[in-house]
Amino acid sequence: MLTEAKAWGYILSVQIGCKIMEHDIARQGGLVSAVIPAYNESGRIAQVIAEAVPFVDAIIVVDDGSTDGTAEVAQQSGARVIRRAHGGYLEAIRAGFAAAAGDFLVTLDADGEHDPADIPRLLEPLLEDRADLVLGRRPQIARPSERVISWLARLKVPVSDSGTGFRALRRSLALRLTFPGRCICGASVLEAHALGARISEVPISLRSTAKPRTIAWGHLQQLAVVLRLLSRGREKAPPFPVPPHTK
Repeated sequence: MLTEAKAWGYILSVQIGCKIMEHDIARQGGLVSAVIPAYNESGRIAQVIAEAVPFVDAIIVVDDGSTDGTAEVAQQSGARVIRRAHGGYLEAIRAGFAAAAGDFLVTLDADGEHDPADIPRLLEPLLEDRADLVLGRRPQIARPSERVISWLARLKVPVSDSGTGFRALRRSLALRLTFPGRCICGASVLEAHALGARISEVPISLRSTAKPRTIAWGHLQQLAVVLRLLSRGREKAPPFPVPPHTK
């Protein structure tokens, strides 16, 4: 019987053949690892992995205590899976960054909202040594609280979507980020800026996932974190080496 995981495995192999040129282009600039935090996404994770494979060299799925078999589906789909007790998005990102070996890391959501076909666009400023962190700018930011946080972050960093989960960055930067606060909104961009990182953004597309949005009460606490980071100084020189094979 053809299971969903096996079906996506077949699609994955076909995509590898069709997209091999795009994959090689990414490899020319250094190894790329995708980090995908996942919580109860067994129905979506296989497709996300299959669509990401042509654009990266390794995929790490951080299973954040799922109870629906997400880890098993991800493993059957070819991803390296890190299993951990449920601790939230930031803890999953930290675990993924610690495990990733690529010169460049890409983070994207496990629910299929982000289109992996945008990965080359995110990587381009890194490969051309124009940035250390590249944000995927969403067409619109749904939550008013997130728009406020992005507005505050823009007082110091000239980007319009500091809360996007679709981003690419150098591993040397990723390992220095502590991700203060309750979420990535505003704080991680301001922290990277304070470390001397060059930050840019590129437009991305979003796909509908039919998932209900809850009220992000944590943004109230995040506002305090962002205000504190706005007063932080900036290091004089970007301390993020470019991999030798990219020069």
